[in-house]
Amino acid sequence: MTLAAYLRIWLASIRYSVVRTMMFRFDFFLWVIVDVAWMSVNLLLLEVLFNHTDSIAGWTKPEMMLLFGTSMLIMRMFIGLFFTNLFSVDRAVREGTFDFYLAQPGNPLFMISTRKVDLDGVFNTGLAAGIVIYAVRQMGLAPSAGTIALYAFMVLCGLVIHYATVVMLVSLSFWIVRMQGLEGGYFSIFDLSRLPRRALGRVLDVVFVYIIPATIVSNFPAEVFRSGINPTQTVWLALVAGAWLAAAATLFHLGLRRYSSASS
Repeated sequence: MTLAAYLRIWLASIRYSVVRTMMFRFDFFLWVIVDVAWMSVNLLLLEVLFNHTDSIAGWTKPEMMLLFGTSMLIMRMFIGLFFTNLFSVDRAVREGTFDFYLAQPGNPLFMISTRKVDLDGVFNTGLAAGIVIYAVRQMGLAPSAGTIALYAFMVLCGLVIHYATVVMLVSLSFWIVRMQGLEGGYFSIFDLSRLPRRALGRVLDVVFVYIIPATIVSNFPAEVFRSGINPTQTVWLALVAGAWLAAAATLFHLGLRRYSSASS
């Protein structure tokens, strides 16, 4: 299949998701409210913390808001586009309904990743972007178009790392019968992205920067506004995103070889 064909499939999935969401409007508005409340609580926590200190690991209040907003921007994008789809792999493999994706003409990983879009997550992506814009203004910055474009590119790299990490987690379903706690594992790992890298300490810095790139997905993009463009960080994040995605795709396709369909 061509790239244009895959794009048409994804657009069709988006249209289906919009129609489905409009059929269950209450669920949509409820989850939007829950996410807004959760973000508000975290911003309130920052407000309380900075009533007692001027900085956290060298980050001022507006800079911490920028880091929080960047972390939420990437996470809400991932939740809106891929979260529900990927975490359905466990049940599909266990029940044998994964055959549905194998029977389709496209790549199985693409087909299951883009089956539907959660519009509440997409909506809250806009709220997270608003937090980032507010924080940048509070810092007194007027970023250039190039700086904004680089920030957007690094956010996209962070999204790829989120996606690849969850693909690796759910790929274990091909080897393990039941994967309880996967969702909690994802949130536990990437909740650390809301913290400055320096706040982790030496051991956690090694684990969540060099082994599992959980903190750099938000720290590096935020540093673009906080400290200026850093070519080393840009290349580092891009290479990690590419390598992480390649590893995830490899593990997923190795798992496919072990899959026993419902008809076998």
